[in-house]
Amino acid sequence: MKILVGYKRVVDYNVRIQVKPDGTGIVTDGVKLSANPFDDIALEEALRLREKGVATDVVVVGIGPADLTAHLRNGLAMGANRAIHVSTGEAIEPLAAARVFLKLIEKEQPDLVLLGKQAIDDDANQTGQMLAALWDRPQATFASKLEIEGGKARVTREVDAGLETIEAELPAVITADLRLNEPRFIKLPDIMKAKAKPIEVLELASLGVDATPTLKVSAYEAPAKRGKGVIVKDAAELVAALKQKGLL
Repeated sequence: MKILVGYKRVVDYNVRIQVKPDGTGIVTDGVKLSANPFDDIALEEALRLREKGVATDVVVVGIGPADLTAHLRNGLAMGANRAIHVSTGEAIEPLAAARVFLKLIEKEQPDLVLLGKQAIDDDANQTGQMLAALWDRPQATFASKLEIEGGKARVTREVDAGLETIEAELPAVITADLRLNEPRFIKLPDIMKAKAKPIEVLELASLGVDATPTLKVSAYEAPAKRGKGVIVKDAAELVAALKQKGLL
């Protein structure tokens, strides 16, 4: 079994986001960039499936500028067999990313595509669903448990009413939720071994994917600062204060 894993680079979740003074974007100069946490979980699950003997080949895929190679090396250090870097200097929207993955699926013929349920930069939660529709294959989103047996994926997912278990015929697209697993720590020997693993670089234009943005961002603005809290004596005073603010 071959597993294709999406591995996006984002601003590290520990970094406090700062908006540029002119409102044209966020400050990234000198800011730590790392793997999208949900993508790390997806990769960890793929590696565990390989360790169980279910999978044989784990391929990480990144879409981004030339310096994305160092980020993909982290995925290789975690244990991926090889990496594919789709090189582009343009910002990629979810639909364009799904189209890129579809082209790679046609080339690689994977049995399973694992993605994080969403990226923490745009919080779109769209790429996996769009890819499944374009590929015309089953999907299982928000996976908190995954079992592969008999050409089927058995997925437990968290829903509003509790837990839901579904089965999907492979090949399929599965997106990883937070409680699926805890990614492993990358050790120094693994970082050294990753330097010898192959990274295939493909230009976005060579895939014939239309990545023209469909959304236009007019400006970025930081959230308003939170006001000071007010202490009330009882429920009646709370209701009165809410009515005064027009909230009731």
